Amino acid sequence: MVIAIIAHDGKKAEMVQFLNEHANILHKNEIILISTGTTGQKVKNAGFEVTALLSGPLGGDAQIAARVAEGTCDMVIFFRDPLEKHPHEPDISMLMRLCDVHDVPLATNPSTAVLLLKGSYCGE
Repeated sequence: MVIAIIAHDGKKAEMVQFLNEHANILHKNEIILISTGTTGQKVKNAGFEVTALLSGPLGGDAQIAARVAEGTCDMVIFFRDPLEKHPHEPDISMLMRLCDVHDVPLATNPSTAVLLLKGSYCGE
């Protein structure tokens, strides 16, 4: 399973904390993590193996959206900061729309991400 992880600047620490809290699921199962650039670097520093693409504002959100459209991304965990303006908002909207179009599970907060992750690996 390929899981894309993205976190806005104010949510990157929360993403790392989330991954650490669920490391048993992530390390035990055949999960490949992909991410936008800066999030990927933070996640690598925390000890996770991840393929980092471009930074979100430089096209990373669009790269992940392309993988969703191609059918090579199975789940997206995107810790968004809904209270901040983002210059790459069109890319964010496109990614979310493509998740809906291609029926790819999308979590935009830790509570939903827990349900998706645990739901995918019941009994873990």
